[in-house]
Amino acid sequence: MLISNNPYASPDGLTDGDRRPRLDTGELGVLGIRVEDAAHAADLAVRGSQSTGLTVTTAHHVEVTSDAPEIPVAVDGESLRLPPPVTCSLRAATLRILLPRDRPTNTAPVPPVTVRRLIDLALNRTTRAPRGRHRA
Repeated sequence: MLISNNPYASPDGLTDGDRRPRLDTGELGVLGIRVEDAAHAADLAVRGSQSTGLTVTTAHHVEVTSDAPEIPVAVDGESLRLPPPVTCSLRAATLRILLPRDRPTNTAPVPPVTVRRLIDLALNRTTRAPRGRHRA
């Protein structure tokens, strides 16, 4: 499960360059993945956002419960263990982002994650340039 401050641009947010078009929508982005076996994992890898194992929604408040005394979580990349329930919500006007006036308006797109790229990463192979594109 991924709970983010504001939703990602698409249901494939984890594979589309991890971009959120806005950080001021006042909503949490919620991505839930359920994988029970290899067939579910393959379905998710092949069908992406069309997989039955993926749930995408938004919320103003999310509460994660469990029967376990602690659950593993990551907060801004920091690995923690917290007692349930774990509650996530947004507070109005608590995030400020200061940008330089001469900032670039567009950033280079991140190449999409493909099954071939995942296999190459898993096998520690050198990343290949996608077909039809040249490395800069």
